[in-house]
Amino acid sequence: MNLSLVLGIILFFLVAVQGLAPLAHAAPRLIPTEDFFRNPDKSAYALSPNGEYVAFKMPWNGRENVFVQKVGAGAPVRVTSATERDVSGFVWAGDQRIVYAQDLGGDENFRLFSVRADGTQTKDLTPFPNVQVSIVDQPESNESEILIAMNKRDPKVSDVYRLNVDTGQLDLVAENPGNIVSWITDNDGKLRAGMASDGVDSTLYYRRTEAEPFRVVLTTGFKDAVFPLYFTFDNKLLYVSSNLGRDKRAFYTMDPESGQLLDLVFEHPDVDVGALLRFKHAKRITAATYSTDKLYYHFFDENRKQLQDYLEIKFPGKTVGIVGMSRDESRLLIYASSDLTPGSYYIYDAPTKELSKLADAAPWIKEEEMAPMRAISYTSRDGLTIHGYLTLPQGADASRLPTILLPHGGPSAKDSFGFNPFVQFLANRGYAVLQVNFRGSVGYGKAFWQAGFKEWGGKMQEDLTDAAAWLVAQGIADQSRLGIMGMSYGGYAALAGLTFTPELFACGVSIVGPTNILSTLDSLPPYWEPFRKMIYEQVGDPVKDKDMLIKVSPLFHADRIQSPVFIAHGANDPRVRKADSDKMVEALRARGVEVEYFSKENEGHGFQNEENRLDLLRDIERFLARRLGGKTEVRG
Repeated sequence: MNLSLVLGIILFFLVAVQGLAPLAHAAPRLIPTEDFFRNPDKSAYALSPNGEYVAFKMPWNGRENVFVQKVGAGAPVRVTSATERDVSGFVWAGDQRIVYAQDLGGDENFRLFSVRADGTQTKDLTPFPNVQVSIVDQPESNESEILIAMNKRDPKVSDVYRLNVDTGQLDLVAENPGNIVSWITDNDGKLRAGMASDGVDSTLYYRRTEAEPFRVVLTTGFKDAVFPLYFTFDNKLLYVSSNLGRDKRAFYTMDPESGQLLDLVFEHPDVDVGALLRFKHAKRITAATYSTDKLYYHFFDENRKQLQDYLEIKFPGKTVGIVGMSRDESRLLIYASSDLTPGSYYIYDAPTKELSKLADAAPWIKEEEMAPMRAISYTSRDGLTIHGYLTLPQGADASRLPTILLPHGGPSAKDSFGFNPFVQFLANRGYAVLQVNFRGSVGYGKAFWQAGFKEWGGKMQEDLTDAAAWLVAQGIADQSRLGIMGMSYGGYAALAGLTFTPELFACGVSIVGPTNILSTLDSLPPYWEPFRKMIYEQVGDPVKDKDMLIKVSPLFHADRIQSPVFIAHGANDPRVRKADSDKMVEALRARGVEVEYFSKENEGHGFQNEENRLDLLRDIERFLARRLGGKTEVRG
């Protein structure tokens, strides 16, 4: 788990820019808000192990539910009946059952349920309050069983159980020896390894068989890490992603007996590696991925390369990948998307080489009406190259536009090339949008990531200030109509921008953003306890660094904010206390600062329910239009 999951809850330089001239288009129509933020028509497709059926999520009564359909024939059958919260995710458990997850009101304590593929025999598999459950593996040897991790015994750590999806019977496979935070099975579904964290050091545990106790193999600092991916096909070695002794993560094989890295599988000189892809049934490592301006593949398997070439000819300009397959790998689930479309799903039949379409995720989105993303880079005031993406409104000159700076959450996360509904929505309303991978973002190596440690409100924020200055220097942004907006850490960055550079931004929008870092660190859920020391090193220690954290917490400096603010928060947020947003709103209103406050009782760290999400974005649209002059379909 990285800090992204933990914190769900983050003019003066030379410029290197490519292709900023806007495309020539007629003025675009104002697309309804719901077209960007309604639930997808169909999404999250998954093939049954035998390849005969697909399951997918589709709205029913305003909530995303699971449907099952025979490939190439018949009408879909709804198998879940969620009405309060969307089904968060699901997997096939054999060919006859679906296992799906839901939480309660955004509390992130996910419970597992099972249902037969015909919609009968629904069962609550983990009926335990205030317990978080996740799936570890689905062994092929017994389709009635899955391995799950659950913090029922100890809220701080998860043990592994074998769960019968028909009966709900739970059998303990491994009690957590202390602080294992992720588990690794071999190709036979046997629990063989785990990664532990005490918040500072990461430790690899290993055992030859499930009958043996786990033993420590390797301990590293969390900055110099080894991340096990999966076992080699003979179950003797591990494939790992590692930055030991290097800046960028690379793929290696590793001896789990000794903890020694063996063969270098793939590296990239400029960025961290992404995914190491395989055909498990055919026992072939097929490709490695990496992301620079876009996602790219490095192939080890000629047949897989030929398939990719074929797909990219069929879908020019799209990012195309395999997102699922039947157990025998004869049927592949293909997903093709781009910056202009949320994407479409296809079935590829390997024996016949036939490609058939399943569905568009959002058929109401028209590519010709979307605005293209362009990769940009600039140099920060202290010499770092900062990468990002600029999206300009269709038909607009890149000159003195109302502009939104949109920092990502995390902050140990990364903006990537692809369809982003927030970006397209804002561009359609006439705003230029800049996404920035400020220092502390992942994917650019260890040094760039560590450059963001304890820099909330400091150098990470300066990177955003420099991005705003770059926008103005390029003539893209109207300095008097520059806003900042974000979610989670991005929401913090929006408030920090208004607080520490009050003259720079005309307004700001913070969605579930921390206002008091001390309070946020104090409210970490119990299952994040193994990461506490790591979080302290990345963000700050509430005792040793108390003065620094107060200095960079917007709540303690609300008197500096001058521009209008929009704040949104879910009442059940388990990561960032809504009470801190309440205090910020109270402090701003006491000074007469214009502030709008949006909150929902049935939401957590974000706004999952469709009606809440649409209400939120309509209010944001109206707020931004009043402050920055963008277009709006709503008035008031």
